Amino acid sequence: MAKPPPNVKPSASRLTLVSPAVEDAEAFARPLAEALDAADIAAVLLRLAGADERTLINRVKALAPMVQSRDVALVLDGEPGIAVRGGADGAHLTGLTEFLAEVDSLKPARIAGCGGLATRDDAMTVAERGADYVMFGEPHGDRRPSLDAILDRVAWWAEVFEVPCVGFATTLAEVGPLARAGADFVALGVDVWNDPRGVAAAVAEAAQALAAPEVVA
Repeated sequence: MAKPPPNVKPSASRLTLVSPAVEDAEAFARPLAEALDAADIAAVLLRLAGADERTLINRVKALAPMVQSRDVALVLDGEPGIAVRGGADGAHLTGLTEFLAEVDSLKPARIAGCGGLATRDDAMTVAERGADYVMFGEPHGDRRPSLDAILDRVAWWAEVFEVPCVGFATTLAEVGPLARAGADFVALGVDVWNDPRGVAAAVAEAAQALAAPEVVA
C-alpha cells in the first residue's frame, strides 16, 4: 500500500451510532442492520423508550445478538442493571454523580462510559475512576455547547489523555470537524435515522468524512 504524502494525515476516528428511543425492537432491527452494514461501526449506543424492567431487558436481548455478531459493541444508555441482564456490552452513564454511583456495577466485565460532563475536572475524575471513554457534545434537552466549544474540549482531551474520547455529532456536517479535532470515536445523533436518503446512505457519508485525510499545515 502506497504511503500518503507527508503533509496528509488520515483520520483514525471510528463511528458510533446513537439510536432513537427504541420502543419496538423488532421494527428497529431492520434499519439498524442497514446502518451496521453500511460502514465500519465501533459501537451502538442504544436508547430505549420508557417501559417496565422486563420489557426493557427483552428489547436489549432482541437487538444485542445482531449487533455483537458484527463485532460491534452494544452500549445501553443508562440503566446499567438492564444492560447486564440484557446482555449488552456496557452502559453509557450521564454525569459525574451517576458514573461514580454505577461504575462498580459494570467494571471490569463491561464497558462504563460517561457523557454529560459539565467541567474538565469532571471528565478527568471519571477517567481516573476507570471510564472506558468520555463523551463531549451530547445534547441535553435543548441545551448543547457551541460546536467550537466542543471541538476545543475534544482537542484538549486528545492532546493530554489516553482514555478514548467520543465527539457527538448532531449533523453529518459535524463528523469531519470532530474527527480532525482528535476524537477517537464520532457518535452520530438521531438525525441520521431520519435522513431522506435512508440511514445506510447517511452512515456511508459519515464514513467517507472520516476517511477523508486531514491536510496538515
